[in-house]
Amino acid sequence: MTSLKAYIVTRALLVIPTVLILLTLVFFILRILPGDPIASMVGQKVPPEVLEKLREEAGLNKPLIVQYFDYLYNILHGNFGRSMIWGKRPVTAEIMDRFPATLELTIFGFVISVILGIITGSVAAFRRGSKIDASMRIYSILAYSLFIPWFGMVLQMIFGVYLKILPIGGRISPGTEPERITSLYVVDSLLTLNTSALSSALMHLFLPALTLGIVLSGAYTRLVRNNLIDVLSQDYITAYRSRGVKDRKIAIHAMKNAFIPVITLMGLQFAILLAGAVLTETTFSWPGMGTFLLERIQYRDYNSVQGAIVFYALFVALISLIVDVIYALIDPRIRY
Repeated sequence: MTSLKAYIVTRALLVIPTVLILLTLVFFILRILPGDPIASMVGQKVPPEVLEKLREEAGLNKPLIVQYFDYLYNILHGNFGRSMIWGKRPVTAEIMDRFPATLELTIFGFVISVILGIITGSVAAFRRGSKIDASMRIYSILAYSLFIPWFGMVLQMIFGVYLKILPIGGRISPGTEPERITSLYVVDSLLTLNTSALSSALMHLFLPALTLGIVLSGAYTRLVRNNLIDVLSQDYITAYRSRGVKDRKIAIHAMKNAFIPVITLMGLQFAILLAGAVLTETTFSWPGMGTFLLERIQYRDYNSVQGAIVFYALFVALISLIVDVIYALIDPRIRY
C-alpha cells in the first residue's frame, strides 16, 4: 500500500512537467502561425490605431517571452484568462458551459463501445475457429476503420432523413431543457423527473453516442477475444474442467482475468473519446468542447485554446492515474 501511495504521488508530480511542456508548445505554435486574433475579431477594415489599442488591452503588444511568463503566472493562480471574442467571458466559464455536453456524449459513447466490445469479443473467443469468430473479427476491423464523419452522416441519413425517427443534430429540443443542476441533461432530467426532457435528450444523444461507440468497440473486440483465448488455454482452466466445474463458472473466472488489460484500454479510450470527440460533435452539431475548440482555433482565440488544452491535459492525466490505481487493486501481482 505504501508503494502504491508513493506511485500515486510520483504520477501526480509528473503531471506538472507534462502539462507545462504541452502548454509551452501550444502557446508558441499559436503565435507562430499566421493570423491575428484581434483582426479576426473586429475585421480588417478597422483603423490601425484601434487595432493597436485592442492589442495592448489584450497584452499582445508585449514581447513574446513576457506574454509567456505572464500566462504561466496566471495559470498557477488558477486564472485561465478571458476569451478574446464575444463578450470576453472568463475561459473557465466558457469551458464549464461546454464540458458537460462533451462529458455526457463521452460517457454514453464509452458505455456503448465497452458493451459491444465485450459481447462481440467474448462470443468470438468462446466460438473460436467458427464462422461466428470470423464474423466478429471482421466486425472489429471494419468498426475500427470507420471514418466518424462519414459513418455519422450515414446514420443521420438512415434514422433522421429516411426513417425520420431520430434528430440529426443538437443536444435537446428547444424549450424542453431541464432545470440545470449538473448540466448533464440526462442526469438533470432524472433528478427533476422531467420525462419530456429525458426523452428528448436521449433521442438527440443516441446517434452521436452510437457512432462513437461502434467505431471504438472494434479495439475492445480484438483485445477481449485475444486475452480470453489466452486465459482459456491456461492450466487452471483445464484443471477446472477436469473437476467438472460448470462452463458458466469457468467463463466468469476466465473473463475476470482477461479483463485486466482491458481496463487499461478502457481508461485510455475514455481519454481518447473525451479529447477526440471533435469529429462527432461537428458532424452532429453537438455543442461540446470539440466544437468550442475548433471554433476558437478559427478565431485565433489564444486564451480559449490554451485553456481548453490545459483542461484536457489535466483531465486525461487524472483518468490515467485512476486507471493505474484500479489496475493495481484488481491485480494483486502489480507492485510499484
